[in-house]
Amino acid sequence: MSIDWNHFTPLTALAGGVLIGIAAAMFALLNGRIAGISGVLGGLLRPVKGDSAWRIAFVLGLVGAPLVYLLFAALPKPQIDAGYGALILAGLLVGIGTRYGSGCTSGHGVCGLSRLSPRSLVATAAFMGAGFVTVFVTRHLLGI
Repeated sequence: MSIDWNHFTPLTALAGGVLIGIAAAMFALLNGRIAGISGVLGGLLRPVKGDSAWRIAFVLGLVGAPLVYLLFAALPKPQIDAGYGALILAGLLVGIGTRYGSGCTSGHGVCGLSRLSPRSLVATAAFMGAGFVTVFVTRHLLGI
C-alpha cells in the first residue's frame, strides 16, 4: 500500500470532518435526535404520522449535497474495484449489520462516540475490526 501524495488532502479531510461533527451536534441539539443514516432511512420505510418530513429533508440533503458541490467543482471520479454482484452483496451485509448493531457508522461512530456511549464504542470497534479483517483477507490472503 502506498499514499498518493499528489492527492493527499488532509486539510479538506479535516474540514469535512469538522462539518460532519458540527452538523451532527446541531442535529442532536436542535432536534434531540441522532443523525444515524440507517435510522433516518429506516424511519421512512416504516413511517409514523408526523415523523416523515424531517426524514425526507435529511435524505434529500444527502442526495442534494453532491449536486450543490457540482456548482463549484467537478465531482471526483470514484474507482471501484468490484463487480455489481460484490457491491450488492456488500450492501446487503452492511444493511444486515446495521440492523443487528442497532445503528450504522454515522449513528455509532460519529454521534454515539461523541456522547461517550459504551454501546457505540463496542459497535464501532466491532465494525472497524470487521472491516480491517475483511480487507486483509480479501486483498492479502485471497488476492481479490
